[in-house]
Amino acid sequence: MSEETGRWPLDPIDRQSEMMFGLLMTLTFTGTMSVALGAGATVRDILMAALGCNIAWGIVDAAVYLLTTATERARGRAQALAIRTAPDPEAKAQLRALLPGHSGVAMSDEQAGTILAWMRDNPPARDAGPVLRQADFRAAFQVFLLVTGATFPPVLPFVLVESVPVAMRLSNAVALVMLIVIGWRLDQQMQGERPLMRWLIPLTGSALVAVTVALGG
Repeated sequence: MSEETGRWPLDPIDRQSEMMFGLLMTLTFTGTMSVALGAGATVRDILMAALGCNIAWGIVDAAVYLLTTATERARGRAQALAIRTAPDPEAKAQLRALLPGHSGVAMSDEQAGTILAWMRDNPPARDAGPVLRQADFRAAFQVFLLVTGATFPPVLPFVLVESVPVAMRLSNAVALVMLIVIGWRLDQQMQGERPLMRWLIPLTGSALVAVTVALGG
């Protein structure tokens, strides 16, 4: 989304990915609930640990998002400046190298020259501005909210149900439904005919949680 729209700037794939990350982090705590309780911990201790971990990772993930955005934007500006100021043959070669796949090879010299002339005649006015904008900070805050917010649905059964075994089953069911929904939304973004992600995401997520728990996560 553009900064002028006032909406969250993260694209749908990023939103689903951040939510899945927060959900998997939470499952590493709820998945070891019975072991932790046997070691003397309380349900409240475990839930607070899960929330605290996701808050911490939400902050870290938001900071990494800002650093990555600033780096990519600065690199893009440098590449654009290098193309605009280089001699025509070198500028066209750099322009072709930036295009994905075989697009650069297929671009004719005339087409590259047209784009190069447009770039030189229309340098972006915002290239002289800061590498981080208001929309980037809104996106970083959304990253934090998604990672942290994913904690609550799978831990809610432990708050509402007294029986820990029953709460664990309900929590796993909630998490599975969330993973299916995330996979379904990713399928929509892929616009493919086969519903690959809606089944791959739950299976992969379950495997990742199992590996994390087995390694002491």
